[in-house]
Amino acid sequence: MKKTKITYWVLTGLFAFVMAGSAIPNIMVNPMSVQGFHEMGYPTYIIPFLGWAKLLGVVAILVPGFPRIKEWAYAGLIFDLLGATYSVANSGKTLGEWSPIFIFVALGFGSYFFYHKRLKESALRTSETVQNDFRIAV
Repeated sequence: MKKTKITYWVLTGLFAFVMAGSAIPNIMVNPMSVQGFHEMGYPTYIIPFLGWAKLLGVVAILVPGFPRIKEWAYAGLIFDLLGATYSVANSGKTLGEWSPIFIFVALGFGSYFFYHKRLKESALRTSETVQNDFRIAV
């Protein structure tokens, strides 16, 4: 359980750092974000919306509890990364310029995988505790 928990928090921390690191410049509508979006053919008005959505997703995956919101947050963040990958790949940039995005996608999937692994282990531990309590009571 401890190993799973540590792996989960390392992957989730890195994923959250990356996503927050891209959300903040989007929220501030910095020139680099504007240029990147224009190169891909997207309008400027979508930039702060995506930034706030990413930041809220990061908060959702870091706050304990709220499993349904966390599921939606993971989905939204992964969709954002996959959409960015597709958009940048089709904007004419070389593979070497956009392939690092796959590392961020892998961090997201890893965090999500260990989130569920941690939930499963926690449920098993709770089940064992209930069974032991029942044996003691009987």
